[in-house]
Amino acid sequence: MAAAATSALAAARAQLAPTGVLRCGINLSNMLLVTGRGSQGEPQGVAPDLARRLAAALMVPAELVPFPHPNQLCDAVDGGMWDVCLIGADPARASKIDFTVAYCEIQATYMVPISSTKTIADMDAKGVRIASKNGGAYDLWLARNLKNAELVQADTLDASYDAFHSQGLDALAGLRPKLASDLSKDPGLYRILEGQFMSVQQALGCVKPADGSRAGLDFLSQFAEDAKQSGLVQELIDQHGVTGKLSVAGPDDASHALREASGQAFSSHT
Repeated sequence: MAAAATSALAAARAQLAPTGVLRCGINLSNMLLVTGRGSQGEPQGVAPDLARRLAAALMVPAELVPFPHPNQLCDAVDGGMWDVCLIGADPARASKIDFTVAYCEIQATYMVPISSTKTIADMDAKGVRIASKNGGAYDLWLARNLKNAELVQADTLDASYDAFHSQGLDALAGLRPKLASDLSKDPGLYRILEGQFMSVQQALGCVKPADGSRAGLDFLSQFAEDAKQSGLVQELIDQHGVTGKLSVAGPDDASHALREASGQAFSSHT
């Protein structure tokens, strides 16, 4: 048994950290998973700490590789710039990245004018215009699932708010905690809808190996499950002050991360 475990660890290490260092792609634009910077400018938060714990489990040093936006992180998969990543699982990203079950999730919903009578169910209608940050997991979901509404995409989170506000759009899509903070920009003008149109399933990912080997993904998947069940994810959420904003993904939600992201599990998460 011990020999088999040692062999599995060696195989996972060879696939995930072939240089002897685990290079971890970190999405800096998620303010819930990256909540600050250290004295040397290194990212701090749930995602960076989980990446360091993963490297320790593999018994190799961690190197954090930060990216300003998630689409830049995903595009870098072809350049071999990282070995593993911590990002929202999405079918559009899964063509080149193997994802684990989700370790945490974040509600995505809408901000609307205070006088609006629209609900989440009313949003996908002709004439409705929705602002969104281009390339985020919830934006990818909306691009796939909206059939009638117009998606007005912006390059940054703040630019998506500006488009919503300045153009008088019907709604601003976003992560609930970010939308809540945006309410203070123009007090009394807007409100946030109850419920969610999806939840962003944050997962660990690795580059799809050309030979189809599962050693790395199997190790990552077990690590993600252990991190949830042991209480590590909740511990990091509490430590970094995002309790109530991030939620530990449950067994059901986690096992269907990509199905939910593709819209197939929409009804169970509204």
